[in-house]
Amino acid sequence: MNIVILDGYTLNPGDLSWEGLEGLGSLKVYDRTAYDLEGQHRVKERIQEADIVFTNKTPITAEALEKATRLKYIGVLATGYNVVDVAAARDRGIVVTNIPTYGTAAVAQMTIALLLEICHHVGHHSQEVRKGAWTTNKDWCFWNYPLIELAGKTIGIIGYGRIGAAVGRIAQAMGMKVLAYNRNPDHSLENEYLKFVALETLFEKSDVISLHCPLFESTRGIINRESIKLMKDGVILINTSRGPLIVEEDLALALNSGKVAAAALDVVSSEPIKEDNPLLKAKNCIITPHIAWAPIEARKRLMDIAVENLKAFLAGNPINVVK
Repeated sequence: MNIVILDGYTLNPGDLSWEGLEGLGSLKVYDRTAYDLEGQHRVKERIQEADIVFTNKTPITAEALEKATRLKYIGVLATGYNVVDVAAARDRGIVVTNIPTYGTAAVAQMTIALLLEICHHVGHHSQEVRKGAWTTNKDWCFWNYPLIELAGKTIGIIGYGRIGAAVGRIAQAMGMKVLAYNRNPDHSLENEYLKFVALETLFEKSDVISLHCPLFESTRGIINRESIKLMKDGVILINTSRGPLIVEEDLALALNSGKVAAAALDVVSSEPIKEDNPLLKAKNCIITPHIAWAPIEARKRLMDIAVENLKAFLAGNPINVVK
């Protein structure tokens, strides 16, 4: 059985083992597979003789599947599976699975890390010390960014699934109130500090807004000129979910005007980020290179689930199947 991994380097740059998959077939790992128009030919070439294919972000299109007559299984090495033409795979009897639960703790942790960086500018103040700004200061301490205490403030969480709920629990532990928006709210979770509300209410009442919803057509551009108008002046925005949830030109304008006090984004609309992305020149905007999911513990968990997904498929009882 031929197993092909199209873009293994991101998951495993050398600090993990492919042993679990090596034990299930003849494994070929490509660090990267180009996926521009020319690269689609390369994808077709690399999956043509494969029985099993794993991909993280390399698209597998209907065209790429045309000559992959042996292919029976596609494992997405991520939660989001929009890189695969699932309908085309289904038409060919190919099972597609994803990894839905590996990164909950890691992404929640990164969300709070980004928020705390905005509140305290730890990295900036550390660099100021190293440049001598404290040594030469006339007072016993200094700061040159506003410092923010979160206790008593309200965080609005858009998408209250596993990750959103984990962020909500941490926020409550810091003394924050939580307003949550979810398509199917679980009101049994509500308490004195957590309420499910309409989206408009969340925009209007939140001091901090954190995005944790999937990217659907209904959520694409959910943060835009009109929704920003509803927000408090000086709101803080965090996005560790999907870049296209935000209309970036609108957010850049809001940051530069001060309507949005600060934003911290681990994702952008096109990745790697393009040089002309307006957020690169926006005020008070932290951008990290899509690393919320990437602690070694989370990647090890992802690898283990990928192996279990394939084992279950080979045993005739597939799990985590994309519908």
